[in-house]
Amino acid sequence: MEHLITIENLSFQYPDGKKALAGVNLSISAGEKVAIVGANGAGKSTLLLQLNGVYAGKGVIRIAGLECIKKNLDQIRANVGLVFQNPDDQLFSVTVFDDVAYGPRYQGLSKLEVEQKVKMALSAVQMEGYAERNPYHLSGGEKKRISIATVLSMEPKILVFDEPTAGLDPRARRELLELLEGLPQTMLIATHDLGLVEQLTPRMIIMNNGSIVADGSSKTLLEDKTLLLAYGLK
Repeated sequence: MEHLITIENLSFQYPDGKKALAGVNLSISAGEKVAIVGANGAGKSTLLLQLNGVYAGKGVIRIAGLECIKKNLDQIRANVGLVFQNPDDQLFSVTVFDDVAYGPRYQGLSKLEVEQKVKMALSAVQMEGYAERNPYHLSGGEKKRISIATVLSMEPKILVFDEPTAGLDPRARRELLELLEGLPQTMLIATHDLGLVEQLTPRMIIMNNGSIVADGSSKTLLEDKTLLLAYGLK
């Protein structure tokens, strides 16, 4: 299978000297849905932010065969759709349309092409009819869907989520998981939600102190209660 994401010996240290990643090696194939779990401070979010150049550590990252270096970032960011934990970090326009249209406009597409991309993305997240709504007036679940639409409008090969179910009520969480199940992209999801892992991601990676300590079948790892407790997972 084609490896869409390849990470080799990746390390990262914050300016204050804190080591966040230590020799991470990871390959993810096209079509995989993979969860990254671990206690707070394990390095999950830091790892995700390396994938489109928000952070740059030491080591090698390749996205769809392209090395994640400065000259390739525009192309890599078109391939990697990053959805932040808090939708308010992603939604900044007066209308839903303008938020979802931001990426296609940045790509220099025509007005008609932009409109088509927005329509496609809103349809994919079942938010047709919301184009002229103000994002700040939406519910938490609706904001999550619009955040996803903002990256789907770029037609990425990879979707990267940081705690996608955080802050959602049970109904919104259930609806979001149903949405994610139906999306075809390769997914990498950092989460504390082991129910999400069980339902959505066949593969599970456990991180601790910036390193990968387990990588395998979600079903097998979720049944290992001793392993989960050892790394602060319930």
